[in-house]
Amino acid sequence: MTLCAEEIRKLRLLCVNLPWDPYIGIKGGAAGGGYAQALPMEDLNLHFTGDFHAIGAANNLLAAMLDNHIHQGNALNIDTRRIVLKRCVDMNDRQLRNIVNGLGARVDGVPRQDGFDITVASEVMAIFCLSNSIDDLKQRLKRMIVAYNYSGEAITAGDLKAEGAMTVLLKDAIKPNLIQTLEGTPTYVHGGPFANIAHGCNSILATKMALSHHEYTITEAGFGSDLGAEKFIDIKCRENQLKPDAVVLVATVRALKKHGGAENSELNDENITALNQGMPNLLRHIDVLKNVFKLKVVVAINRFPSDTDTELEVIKSACAANNVQACISEVWSKGGAGGLELADAVIKLCKTESDLGFAYELNQGIKSKIIELAQNVYCADGVDFTKQAIQKINEAEQAGYGDLPICMAKTQYSFSDDASLLAAPNNFKITVRDIRISAGAGFIVVFTGNIMTMPGLPKIPAAENIDIDEQGNIKGLM
Repeated sequence: MTLCAEEIRKLRLLCVNLPWDPYIGIKGGAAGGGYAQALPMEDLNLHFTGDFHAIGAANNLLAAMLDNHIHQGNALNIDTRRIVLKRCVDMNDRQLRNIVNGLGARVDGVPRQDGFDITVASEVMAIFCLSNSIDDLKQRLKRMIVAYNYSGEAITAGDLKAEGAMTVLLKDAIKPNLIQTLEGTPTYVHGGPFANIAHGCNSILATKMALSHHEYTITEAGFGSDLGAEKFIDIKCRENQLKPDAVVLVATVRALKKHGGAENSELNDENITALNQGMPNLLRHIDVLKNVFKLKVVVAINRFPSDTDTELEVIKSACAANNVQACISEVWSKGGAGGLELADAVIKLCKTESDLGFAYELNQGIKSKIIELAQNVYCADGVDFTKQAIQKINEAEQAGYGDLPICMAKTQYSFSDDASLLAAPNNFKITVRDIRISAGAGFIVVFTGNIMTMPGLPKIPAAENIDIDEQGNIKGLM
């Protein structure tokens, strides 16, 4: 099948996550690049429509009302050592991970240990992306657990009467943003929870709006099958009765050579040995998508100028041996015309219905669900739970939260919780050090390894290369 330009526009309707903070750090943004770019790129990757600022304001209003309640007499008997809500800011700033606030005179508040999450890791962001309406948003915000009292009972945003004002701050932000690509393809950009520390999907409202208006909808689930795809399916799809027709699994020659042991400085050089050694990573992602989640898969090889025909053929052959088609995607250099083969493959897969599966059942219990995820999706030998994690799991189940889905906070660099274990590691265990109940979002956040909800800047932040000239032209945005 050959698609005309108008059919390509129908097919390539995207729902994209939008984190801004990576632009001052290391990750890069969500506007695409080259001829596969959403516009306006600079605005999209900076403040855009102010959605992130509204989310941060709502979260920090709740934090302010919590501390004010304590300062004004603490009628709810909140234990200041068991406050679980953190303030948030849309910035990589390790200095804010652990702080002491409320210092000074008595009128300056109650001194206590506190900290910040990055906005994309806040529960308000997750609630924002999983809410189906203004009222649903308000009810979810109301259920947010902010602290525990001296009797061990949960204190919620509803107890502080904060949900109304928080919803007012989010009333415009909850509306999906419609922009377009360089070729005029309609694109919804709404929400941005990171998939390594949150659930990694755009808003359900944007997804449903796209589904109701367009023949094909392509939505992003950040990182791989072990993170974004797993959470997209086990949390977002399950809760909203969504059933994907197919999965586009994006791969690059460079990433697979990195998984095969090549150094960053060598990734532009042909290296078939490293490519073959990294190939098990791609094949494991394919296996998880096909055999755990029961979905049809096509691999999109995002071509870089340094990729050789031999390297590309190695990937295509490995995929074919596993009964999966791999298509060369050159949309960066050619726009929609560079994705015709991929478009044909997606359309073909969408003609038959998938049998969607889940990684676990909701009623299994929290520990059992974590173990199922670790063994079936990560291919771990098992899970080690710290004493703190076991205690909090027991408390969560006793409080009635045992049937909630799991949102794993785990490194994006490995199937394991150790970023140095590349390709498709075996003979490892996942370490769960802590959990957090996100009662409003409707899931249990599980912290593994050394994953953090407030990242720091790298040695050379991308911000050092961002500038603006006298005419207002921005440079240095990736």
